Amino acid sequence: MRQIKDMILAEIDPAGKFVYVNLEEDENKKFVPRGVLHDHVAKAADGNRPSKTYVFLDEISDVEEWERAVNSLRTRDDIDLYITGSNSKLLSGELATYLTGRFVEIRVSPFSFREFVEASPAKDTATAFDAYLRFGGMPFLSHLGYSEEPSRDYLRDLYSSILLKDIVRRHKVRDVDLLERIIAYAMCETGHVFSAASIQRYLKSEHRAVAFDTVMSYLGFGEEAFLFTSVKREDLMGKRILSVDEKVYATDHGMRRAVVGGSAFRDIDRTLETIVYQEFARRGYDVRIGRVKEKEVDFVCENGDGRTYVQVSYVMESEATRNREFSALMAVPDQYPKIVLSLDRVDFSDSGIVHRYLPDFLLDAK
Repeated sequence: MRQIKDMILAEIDPAGKFVYVNLEEDENKKFVPRGVLHDHVAKAADGNRPSKTYVFLDEISDVEEWERAVNSLRTRDDIDLYITGSNSKLLSGELATYLTGRFVEIRVSPFSFREFVEASPAKDTATAFDAYLRFGGMPFLSHLGYSEEPSRDYLRDLYSSILLKDIVRRHKVRDVDLLERIIAYAMCETGHVFSAASIQRYLKSEHRAVAFDTVMSYLGFGEEAFLFTSVKREDLMGKRILSVDEKVYATDHGMRRAVVGGSAFRDIDRTLETIVYQEFARRGYDVRIGRVKEKEVDFVCENGDGRTYVQVSYVMESEATRNREFSALMAVPDQYPKIVLSLDRVDFSDSGIVHRYLPDFLLDAK
């Protein structure tokens, strides 16, 4: 929001008036009751007529009947309105319903590796990528100097805050312990095929009986709160989306590590997959998991220019590993680009399939 304000002042309206309300601050809780925020903003804008007033409302979902206030303010020619929320249902489904499509959505993600490098003190790509593996892309970590213990504590606190504010309070969850178990299970299983039924079996082994619908609901809450994203599978021979065996990928691999524990190289293959998935999603691709008979293609990435098939591997020193990664792509029955990404610096490109050093790929401009 501050960046948008600076851009408006520099490029659009140097004399613009700004109203900023952070609804997470205690002093602004007075704006939560229905109608109070609307009246406050309208009064500020009325005093600035005929000049335009730029209004920034941070975490708007805390306001009672926020959609009515936004709809009313949005109709005024003298107000330019910006709102934020940290829940995907609010930002996509509810906005589309309440505002009838007349809005521009800007999704803000954790740092890409390219952005991480700009914020990191590391002097070379390999060192920066090692730090990125350990800490992930949450921007505030740059203020902590990427120190191990403070960074881990911050990420754990952030995770707990998301569970409490964006899930427990919003959805009035009573069994918080069960929610924590299900969300932690999904975070732990990033990059693995799993189902609600497998979570049921796991909880049963922990002597916790839970309904299938409850598991599905809690997983949906975690996805709405941007903790992870579910990714569907596509049968590349039959060109159809499969309804079973989805995967989930954590939105930030650093937060996942803080929650699950272990070193940065624990489950390194899944961490690399998570980074690649999020990178393609950030670049605007629709991403799915591919299946060709008994072989799996890590990602089928599609945009307006066509498809790209992607395999991700830690290292491919052995011939058996190279055969596994390349054979899946060779089995795909079309001629769209196919790439293999790994941490090998040796170029293993073969048979029209391009191999790239993963950090270099992530540093590409597009």
